[in-house]
Amino acid sequence: MTSQKHLFELSDDIHYLNAAYMSPLMKSVYEAGIEGMRRKLNPGNIQDDDFFTGAEVVKQKFGKLIHAPAQQIAIVPSASYGLKAAVNNIPVNNGDHAVVIGNDFPSDHYTMREWCRKNKKKLKIMDAPQLASGRGEAWNEKILNAITKDTSAIILSTIHWTDGTKFDLKKIGERCREVDAYFIADGTQSVGALPMDVSAFKIDALVCAGYKWLMGPYSIGLAYYSEAFNSGTPLEDSWMTRSNARDFTGLTTYVDGYGPGADRYNMGEFSNFIHLPMVERGLQQLEKWGVDSVQDYCNNVIQPLLAYLRAGGYWVEQDECRASHLFGFLLPAKADKKKFSQWLQKKKVIVSVRGDIIRVSPHVYNDQKDIQALIEALEENKI
Repeated sequence: MTSQKHLFELSDDIHYLNAAYMSPLMKSVYEAGIEGMRRKLNPGNIQDDDFFTGAEVVKQKFGKLIHAPAQQIAIVPSASYGLKAAVNNIPVNNGDHAVVIGNDFPSDHYTMREWCRKNKKKLKIMDAPQLASGRGEAWNEKILNAITKDTSAIILSTIHWTDGTKFDLKKIGERCREVDAYFIADGTQSVGALPMDVSAFKIDALVCAGYKWLMGPYSIGLAYYSEAFNSGTPLEDSWMTRSNARDFTGLTTYVDGYGPGADRYNMGEFSNFIHLPMVERGLQQLEKWGVDSVQDYCNNVIQPLLAYLRAGGYWVEQDECRASHLFGFLLPAKADKKKFSQWLQKKKVIVSVRGDIIRVSPHVYNDQKDIQALIEALEENKI
């Protein structure tokens, strides 16, 4: 793959290495949103079936991306919404604790913590080992050892949101299945840039915000719920999720049943005529690129930066234990992160500071000029 910057409208003088914060909209995704707004100018052209057909296409495409049946996909407004719907349906009579990882994304931590408080369970936090080498492998082993016959559930991001550490989803899923624990994953920071197979990884629920690696707009996301959730209780009582929703003439024939699979977990007004076409267009482009190609492209782009960081003594997770589309490095202990961040802004290099980590998250619109700009900023601001 070559640079795909032509598909975006990014300024040549800004080096945007911050897709994990928010991906820029592709021109085609922007145009899909504009077309959606145009439809609302004349809503008489919106037919009853249109409330469902667009969602069906999106579910099929997302299902294909994560190797899941479209019927088990739901449209959600955010990752936190999707996580809450999942944990609300975890059996409370199974196990005495839940597991989270240290310094995980706040929504993941809060969701599991509140479930534990409500159901009088212990919350076990698996912090990263304090190792300069072998950290990722040791962390994965620590997580696996924490999942026992007394574990109710585990929530974790598919990769760590600050430093890109990969978690061994296959082994975690197998361990959860062995001890009858629920495996809930937040794929927001990797799905669309790293391969995902919910069946092979034995994931019970996977949620993804749409505005990062899925290349969509803010305030809409997608979630997978395994068949274990097919009789669960949703967060809302939307008419659109009911079994008779497509018959607009009979909506006041109130029913108890829901649509098939994960339909019950769809948010109200899921057929958003602006956002949903944008999500569809983003997924279409991911199909064309291929997730492996996105990861390979990012890996090739970052090689000069990795070489510079390692030569300079900066800590970066080992290659085999981290992603290429999102990774972090540590500044020297005496460095002022705030001043360094301001320096990068001045140099028009856009990354994120998360805790002690400088997070770099390139995508297919980046090239060696962007990487070199970050290297030069580091060199000029050497500590």
